[in-house]
Formats: sequence, C-alpha cells, structure tokens
Amino acid sequence: MRTVGRILLSIALLSVGMAANVRAQEADVEGSKDHPLLTRMPGYVISRYEDKEFDSHTFYGKNQQELPVEGHCTAIRYSLKPGAKEPSRLQILRNYETALTRIGATLLLSDYDGSSFLKLVKDGKEIWVHVDAYVTSEYGLFVLEKQAMAQDVVADAAAFSNDIKANGHAAVYGIHFDTGRSEIKPESEAALAQIARLLQGEAGLQLNVVGHTDNVGAADANMKLSLARAQAVVQALTGKHGIAAARLKAYGVGSLAPVANNETEEGRAKNRRVELVKP
Repeated sequence: MRTVGRILLSIALLSVGMAANVRAQEADVEGSKDHPLLTRMPGYVISRYEDKEFDSHTFYGKNQQELPVEGHCTAIRYSLKPGAKEPSRLQILRNYETALTRIGATLLLSDYDGSSFLKLVKDGKEIWVHVDAYVTSEYGLFVLEKQAMAQDVVADAAAFSNDIKANGHAAVYGIHFDTGRSEIKPESEAALAQIARLLQGEAGLQLNVVGHTDNVGAADANMKLSLARAQAVVQALTGKHGIAAARLKAYGVGSLAPVANNETEEGRAKNRRVELVKP
C-alpha cells in the first residue's frame, strides 16, 4: 500500500511539475533556507518550506519499524532548476547518508521506498533526518529535533482543586525556569494566577508548594534548586497575588519523586514540575 501511494504521489507531483515548468523557479521561495545541518544537492531551489516549533513525523528503522517522533520539525522540498542535470535517486540518498554518517549519525534504513532515515545524537540532542528522493526532480528533506512540547495550556483553578480533593496533590506544568536557575520566567504568570485563584476561592486551604527536578546534574544541587524554585513560587503568590504567607510552605525534593522515566526528554519534562500538596 505504501508503494502504491508513492506511485500515485509521484504521478501527482510529475503532473504538477509539468504544469509548472513554464513558470519554473530560479530562486528559493521567500522566507526559506537550508537547514543549518545540511546543504542541498546542486541545481535545486527550495520550492516549499515549513518550520514548525512542534510537530510529528514518522521515520522508519530496522525491519521497516515505524518510529514516530515529535519535536521541532523543518520540512523542505527542493525542485530542480530548468536545464539543471538531474541526479539519480541513489545519488541523492548516498550524498546525505555520507554527509550525516561522517558527523556521527546512524543510518536506520536506506532506500526504503525511495527514502533514507538517519538519527544523529549531537550535543545531547536527538536529530532525526528523512531524505525522500522518490521523485528526483523534487526531493524532500525532513529534519526533526526531538523534544517535548512546551506546555502552553495550563490547568485552571478548578482542575487543581479537583486533583487536590481526589489525590491530595496537583501537578503544575506551566511554571517555567531557565536551566539550573530559580527565577520564574514571565510566561509562568498564567499558571501562578490560577494557583492564586484557587487559594482565593478556598479561604481555608493551606498548601505545601513542592519543587521537583529531573535527574540531570548532582543530586544535592537538584535538591537545593527544587527548594529555591518552590520558594520563588511562594514569594510570587504572596508578593504579587496577595496570598497570606502562613498558607504556603515551600519544599524541594529534587529528583526523588519522578512521575516518568528520566531516560527520555519527554520523561524529564514531566518530572520538572511544581506540585501543590495538601498538608
């Protein structure tokens, strides 16, 4: 089915390409650029470009195993210039495979349905690459830097209240800090406002504000950091939102109470949190 789909896609692309030859591009589309990691094959221009802060793409590994990955995704479609010499599919794939393996990438699967898939671990980050050369006159490049999604939507006061009543605690993921620091970033205000709203709506409620970290770094440093972050949250709630200091107490437990596996970035992101705990 995948091959049939590729054939249909190829026909569609060739049809579009034939119609577009009259107005064929000589320059890249506006706002586009090569990915910083890779250049392009000679004789091509960028005909389509997308750069998304968070998206998903399916890669393939050994035995054609599907490997869906999420993170920062750059998708580039390269089209051959009029009169330029068209390379073979294998020539395109081998060029990218060689360039990436020379800097330490692992070749996951080569020339599967006209595509090659590679994975590079660089500076502690996973970078996944898909080269799609099924149609050589218009080949595609997908580069995805694996990462957890930045949590922009935070739970509201009612959700925090329900979690505390049901479980005795509520996790807050909308409070942000720079790595290794305890100063609250401005984009945390929405979450802080919801915590304040919870406390304002339940006058008798007292809370322990507990800081949690992932396991990156020394355990003692993470313990101190988690406490400093919890103290910063308490200070923001009392100083800016007018919550009585007697209703809040800060604690830090470092990486001692994970809720996910610290071996993945997604797990570490879940472990970096503030929790509201009923004493």
